Amino acid sequence: MLKRTKGRILLTTLVITGLAGTVKNTTLSTQERKFAVSQLKETKTDLLKSIRGLTTAQLNFRSNPEKWNIKEHLEHIAVAEKKLWGELENVMKKPATPEKRYLVKMSDVDVLSAINGGTSYAMYSAFVHPLDMSWASQSEAASIFFKSSRAKHLKYIKTTTGDLRNRFIHLSLGWIDCYQFILFMTAYCDGHIRQIQDILADPRFPAQ
Repeated sequence: MLKRTKGRILLTTLVITGLAGTVKNTTLSTQERKFAVSQLKETKTDLLKSIRGLTTAQLNFRSNPEKWNIKEHLEHIAVAEKKLWGELENVMKKPATPEKRYLVKMSDVDVLSAINGGTSYAMYSAFVHPLDMSWASQSEAASIFFKSSRAKHLKYIKTTTGDLRNRFIHLSLGWIDCYQFILFMTAYCDGHIRQIQDILADPRFPAQ
């Protein structure tokens, strides 16, 4: 988490100094690529670390009847990665519309800060239904869907020449560009990681 906090400070600096993407740029800058890569890598590492070695009882422990358990969070993240990236791919197939840039009111920092550990479960479930896919085990969800999807996303952000800054997606947050949408994905994952960590810190969490 600390690394991402430092990264957001760097991103703020890039925005202030004008080094982050603008309407005139049709491809991502080196700084933008590096920042997105760091966000994708760090959320992947944090998630896999938080679930490593957990038993079935631990995965199914529910700290509150109205909240999800770790298994449900994990399944949801895997589904969200698939659905969100599919939406990005669909938008990137369409022509760039730089004339609509005015619709974007949020900075990159705003997008990253939009989801936090206090975000309600209702918001998550309203955006991506947690159980519209199923897996044989939690390890399948993590390794096949999350790991493979993140590998795909990292390769894309490192190599794409697409105009992410002038293609747009509408969320409940408002209009954001496709680069910001990738940052949103990492923040979305990070929100779940924080809630998983809250479950792990529950005094009643099973020892094994």
